[in-house]
Amino acid sequence: MTETSSQPPFRQQSQWVRSVGLMIFFSRWLQAPLYIGLIVAQVIYVVVFMVELGHLGEEVLHGFTHPGPDGIVIEEAKIMLGVLGLIDVVMIANLLIMVIIGGYETFVSKIHIDGHPDQPEWLSHVNANVLKVKLAMAIVGISSIHLLKTFIEVGDLAARGSTSTQGQESITGETYTWDGVLWQVIIHMVFIVSAIALAWIDRISQAAGHAAAPAASVVPLEPQPPAMVLPALRPTGTGTAAIEPGAAGHLLQLGRLRDAGVVSAAEFELKKTELLARI
Repeated sequence: MTETSSQPPFRQQSQWVRSVGLMIFFSRWLQAPLYIGLIVAQVIYVVVFMVELGHLGEEVLHGFTHPGPDGIVIEEAKIMLGVLGLIDVVMIANLLIMVIIGGYETFVSKIHIDGHPDQPEWLSHVNANVLKVKLAMAIVGISSIHLLKTFIEVGDLAARGSTSTQGQESITGETYTWDGVLWQVIIHMVFIVSAIALAWIDRISQAAGHAAAPAASVVPLEPQPPAMVLPALRPTGTGTAAIEPGAAGHLLQLGRLRDAGVVSAAEFELKKTELLARI
């Protein structure tokens, strides 16, 4: 009796157990309203973007309609901050779309858009690890925009420990302190380190998966039967034509090649004629 036959067979699941499993499986649809809520949030960000764009247009229009003593003056720093604010809104919207599409595809249900010309490139290989890395990179980009806005707004910070208005220039009038800017830089560096760690973990998991796949796909080759060796025809000594041993060997080899499909029938007949002509 083998070891496999001695093991007791597994008992099939009862109807109750299967029902509980199906209920747990279908509970993933509870996340669908969450992604619909994120779509509503994206609509709100579209409205925010249009409002910010309108403010930026009003700033430029005011510079044209109310020229100063030196003519039309448009503060480049304010325009740059406005554009950075628009980019910030766009990057947050991109983060939302990645969470909506990638999260729904990964945790809820497949989106059947294979072959669609507008299918995002990253959606073809999305999984939980890839989604986390992309989200981390998006957060780093958003943090970079906020940090750049801070660097542009702050012209000259006061020395550490002094009052908040000493030696400080702010374009928008907001108050910035030395400690506040330092903490922004530290938080941004934490985001970068976290993104690098997630990417490194994803690379290690992919390398482990690629290393295990070839080992599992190795299939042992079945032993091949030994090739049949036919004796070469020898002269009979009766005065009839005899076939040379070398020609017989060539004919046998050509026959095997023809049977294997390496040599076509026409090529076999041509070489056969040449060999028979040498007899």
